[in-house]
Amino acid sequence: MTKKRVCVLGWPVTHSRSPLIHNHWIAKYGVADASYEVKPVEPADLQRVLAHLGDSFIGANVTVPHKEAVFALLTRHDAIAQRLNAVNMLVQTPEGFEGRNTDGYGFIANLKDRQPDCRLDAGPALVLGAGGAARAIAVALEEAGVPDIRIINRSPERATRLIGSLKLKRAKAFAWDDMSAALEGAMLLINTTTRGMGGRDDLAPDLTGLAPGACVSDIVYTPIQTGLLQQAAAAGYKTVDGLGMLLHQAVPCFEAWFGVRPEVTEELRNLVLQDIAAG
Repeated sequence: MTKKRVCVLGWPVTHSRSPLIHNHWIAKYGVADASYEVKPVEPADLQRVLAHLGDSFIGANVTVPHKEAVFALLTRHDAIAQRLNAVNMLVQTPEGFEGRNTDGYGFIANLKDRQPDCRLDAGPALVLGAGGAARAIAVALEEAGVPDIRIINRSPERATRLIGSLKLKRAKAFAWDDMSAALEGAMLLINTTTRGMGGRDDLAPDLTGLAPGACVSDIVYTPIQTGLLQQAAAAGYKTVDGLGMLLHQAVPCFEAWFGVRPEVTEELRNLVLQDIAAG
């Protein structure tokens, strides 16, 4: 048996690019006796699989729809996972698996990588959506010093619940119909919804209320340039695509499992872009 086996748990999970990313790093950094595999797990089978996962694997990534369910099945979590009630990775400890969450880290690291001049403490940030990604990103924004976090959702009650459950101190909920007010003076706009994925149902808000020099980010990365990012670029705003969030969230995972901190390079980015293009 391979000594250092890691997998990604999800249902379905064949679409995951995590094996491509981590196996690229395993080869690049010469990690001996290591592999990264896909492990499809139906929700009904999750508890049984998790109970025996440590017999074969030293760690795992966790993707939809299991992030919250795996959190609930664990007794050890890092502080971020504890706050979010969701995990995206597991690392083996002497006491069993610990659940962690690196999604928010991945977002901030990608933003700094692609737009290093984007100052998070310079003004408000507007988050579109109130799902799992929005939760992770909102917490990361607060920890990064964003002074005013605005959460907008078609159900403003859900945005309000998100703020309350995460105990966000500098956040306010908005209804979708209040988009112009929510955008006013924002230095950062982030789409955490699936709108624009596959080139369908593109977002097209009036961006004129954004502050000069604002940055627009979209966590959707298929297509890599969504309608929102094209609109923002045409209006002269800085843009950040979503692929880097996927790449950067993997960095602390790989380091925890294999003891090597990998780099997110253009070589890796192009490798994943080629895989996306190949379908």
